[in-house]
Amino acid sequence: MVYVFLADGFEEIEALSVVDILRRCDIKTITVGIGREAIRGAHGILVQSDMVDKDLVLNEETDMIVLPGGMPGTKNLEASETVQNAINYCVENKKYIAAICAAPTILGHRGLLNGHYAMCYAGMESQLDGARIAEGNVCVSDKFITSKGPGTAIDFALRIVEILKSTPISEALAASLIYTR
Repeated sequence: MVYVFLADGFEEIEALSVVDILRRCDIKTITVGIGREAIRGAHGILVQSDMVDKDLVLNEETDMIVLPGGMPGTKNLEASETVQNAINYCVENKKYIAAICAAPTILGHRGLLNGHYAMCYAGMESQLDGARIAEGNVCVSDKFITSKGPGTAIDFALRIVEILKSTPISEALAASLIYTR
């Protein structure tokens, strides 16, 4: 099961591309609204989340959490006790944490990327405390998956499919979407 966190000001492309692509591959994906169900993205799109953060219970069925970027969405995610607890759960239980755009800075601020390869939105690299800055569109380093921004959202989502399902499934979906890497 994958939980995608939505906080006011989230980057719509980054969150919804992931949700759409994972659901196309039958990966159970649940959106979690921070503070309420209806969350407004950075570009004014109102999204109805599947659940509210106060109802979130992570357990052995949890495979991954996803942190979309956007501003002030990233700051709102970072300020959320639920998100911080979910990050703790994933680290302690060796579950994946995927973060894109500005959201990897949440992990950087906590020192979780120390010694790992990672990437984020251009110009924010100094906030990835201790990370080795990676090149390309998506970086996987142990249980951390990071990506640069809205333009890399499909690559990011397809890499998650590779990890949770398989490379052939990811490639087949990319072909069906008429997407070329």
